Amino acid sequence: MDTYLYGIDFGTTNSALAIYNETTRQIEHTLLIPSLIYFAEHRNADGSPSFVVGEEAIAAYLAEGMKGRFIKSVKQVLSRPSFTETRIQNRRYNAAELVAIILSELKMRADRLTGQDVRKAVIGRPVHFDDDSLQKDTLAQTRLSKAAALAGFKDVRFQFEPIGAAFAYERTLKRRERVLVADLGGGTTDFTYLTLDPQKADYQDRKSDMMATGGIYVGGDSLDAAFMWERGTPYFGKHTQYEATPGKRLTVPKSLFGRICSWEQMNFFNGPRIQKELEDYYYFSGKDAKFKNLMTLIEHNLGYSVFQAIEQAKISLSGNEQAVFRYHQLGIDIEEDVLLAEYESIVGKEVRRIADYLDQFMRDKHIAPGDIDSLFLTGGTSQVKSIRQLFQSRFPEAALNTGDHFRSVATGLAYSGYLFNSK
Repeated sequence: MDTYLYGIDFGTTNSALAIYNETTRQIEHTLLIPSLIYFAEHRNADGSPSFVVGEEAIAAYLAEGMKGRFIKSVKQVLSRPSFTETRIQNRRYNAAELVAIILSELKMRADRLTGQDVRKAVIGRPVHFDDDSLQKDTLAQTRLSKAAALAGFKDVRFQFEPIGAAFAYERTLKRRERVLVADLGGGTTDFTYLTLDPQKADYQDRKSDMMATGGIYVGGDSLDAAFMWERGTPYFGKHTQYEATPGKRLTVPKSLFGRICSWEQMNFFNGPRIQKELEDYYYFSGKDAKFKNLMTLIEHNLGYSVFQAIEQAKISLSGNEQAVFRYHQLGIDIEEDVLLAEYESIVGKEVRRIADYLDQFMRDKHIAPGDIDSLFLTGGTSQVKSIRQLFQSRFPEAALNTGDHFRSVATGLAYSGYLFNSK
């Protein structure tokens, strides 16, 4: 009987699973789902939690009039000690349990295809879950390990995500190359410098080929947050003034709007205390219409649809000089032209953070641009024009290659079975 190994790329925005047949040594299928969970407004009739995952989460969210609880970018809370649990449908969920819901969905879909209860997996992880804290990184790794166990995986190894992408790229090569891999995802940007050789694709020990790894906690969500801050929050009352005391007007605290720029915070931005605070500001602002939009955004869980509109503008600007930031829902009306130059200015700080980290990585690892034969970029954020220009300007002599931006990592992880042969 054939045996299988799953390569799993649990991502901030999307998650992928590649099914590797260990008998035939071939990838048989690759699955991709959005990393989304939608909890319905009410539990099932038997009292069990009612939720759906992936594409079905979006459909259910819209069908139920956005009344339930929509969870996105749950990967971002793995390294957050401040996040211990959240209450949904009168049940408490910790970080590992939320991640396990997505991993379980992937496993269930894959097991249907293999006809087996596959419990062996290589799961990807960023080089750093958090930029500056070993403690947070360890916490995230522990939570991800627990989530894998809860999802039914008993024999698990972890691999850096950019190394997974590298092994997928290696299968396309004709000769040996020194490659810089950049995995630009929703939450992190990770780098690996390594030697790839198609003649060694099935070797059991690849440690000597891994020359350097590094990463920074900046990704597509960071770009979207910057755009939301500059172009989105004014529509939700960022400049609203309220009467603090008779005759004295102040501007509503900016911290409120910072929280709607971050998915990891917006997911859990709905407690009774914040609702009371918003109601007070609204009343003392003279019932400002734009501040009302903020209350509507939170009350009706509209964050996902707003960020989808931002995402659409970002995608359009990857190939055009102008796009429209368009959103019309429940009285919130946004229709604004965005020039590519304006967008690049808005996200410029985040792109510079990636550039500065890349330069530091090259210095620290003693890598010269001429040491790199080719670049391999993967992840959805690699399609942003200013990101591509960054790599082209830093490495003008190196060939720039891309693969499947959403499946490459999972495929390479599935080719990492050698990890089970090392102690």
